[in-house]
Amino acid sequence: MDNEIQLISDGDGVAIIGEPAAVERFLVSEGLQSKDLGLHRLGPALGKAAGVAQAGSEIAANSGRWMKLTAESAKVMDKFPMVTNSVSGNAHATLRAQNGQFVKNLQFVKGSHHLTNPALLAGAAGLMAQLAMQQSMKEITDYLATIDEKVDDVLRAQKDAVLARMIGVGFVIEESMTIREQRGRVDEVTWSKVQGAPATIAETQAYALRQLDALAEKLERKTAIGDLAKAAREAESKGQEWLAVLARCFQLQDAIAVLELDRVLDASPGELDGHRLGLRAARQNRLELISRCTERLLARMAAAAGRANAKVLLNPLDSPAVVKSSNHVSTAIVEFHGRLGIEGDRQSSEARRWTEAAKEARDKALETGADGVGAARRLGDETLGRAKWATGKLSSRIAERALRRRGNDEDREEQD
Repeated sequence: MDNEIQLISDGDGVAIIGEPAAVERFLVSEGLQSKDLGLHRLGPALGKAAGVAQAGSEIAANSGRWMKLTAESAKVMDKFPMVTNSVSGNAHATLRAQNGQFVKNLQFVKGSHHLTNPALLAGAAGLMAQLAMQQSMKEITDYLATIDEKVDDVLRAQKDAVLARMIGVGFVIEESMTIREQRGRVDEVTWSKVQGAPATIAETQAYALRQLDALAEKLERKTAIGDLAKAAREAESKGQEWLAVLARCFQLQDAIAVLELDRVLDASPGELDGHRLGLRAARQNRLELISRCTERLLARMAAAAGRANAKVLLNPLDSPAVVKSSNHVSTAIVEFHGRLGIEGDRQSSEARRWTEAAKEARDKALETGADGVGAARRLGDETLGRAKWATGKLSSRIAERALRRRGNDEDREEQD
């Protein structure tokens, strides 16, 4: 059974569990990059639970690797039939190599009982959830560094009491994460430091969402293009800051969830899978809430850009400024969505330049003018025709009279 491995997918990542050499052969054959799952951390916790003595020996004999579920890794997983567990919601497959090769001879083995200990699989799913959230935390850290190298200074400069509390909580959470890394677990003392953090973070998140809603409402209320440009510039400058606050809140909430799973694993390992599912649902709810708020701002910015474009000829400075701010805000929100894993995309609005609008107006004027010239030309031709006709008729009459006079003069001469 040394050539058998277990694949587990939770929708965010994939774990490969099995004998170390077999796991390594599989990863090499598929060209996949991975990181240590940390399976050894389950040993002490599961050893305390009744009826899971077998799990300890399986953990000792096997290793686990984890990789984020990307387009590349998803294609590899699609090659293998995976069965979804109705309880955990995760997909599982047991693969066995023939002749020690994992390139051509991978097969789905029905009825295999190796590496299927429920406690082990539940523990592995918990570790997978932690690694996925830690990966998300890293991406948010990179995002904050990308949008503003001094984003920490921006956050610390805020005078709002709500933000000040969130910043303080962040320090405590980071300290607890450091202790966790050093000790490999979250004991009661470490957990007690962060128990009140979720409420503070939720309060800050709600505050930031309200600020974004206020920016969106202000854009909707403005009718004059000058006022709209001012509101759009405010949304551009302030919106980025509130997105940074939301990103930081989401990052801290993921950190709390990582600590929470460790605490449950340490205190009540039998409840780990249920708690993992609860955290997953709560995280999805937060994403949907943030998505609805930011998409409202996107819609208001797009509407503002549309109104500005419609009046660009009369507002050659303010209208392009509105569209420019709209594009900046939209780009920032799309990037923010990508870092948090919110699906969706949006094409930027394209500002019409004043010269383009003027050219369009000029073309219409020329078209109208051309019609007028054509009408005038037609009228002139008709008038000229009438004039020529009248002149010709007059000339004929004069000629007739001249002929009549000549005839009369000749008659008189003959009579004389």
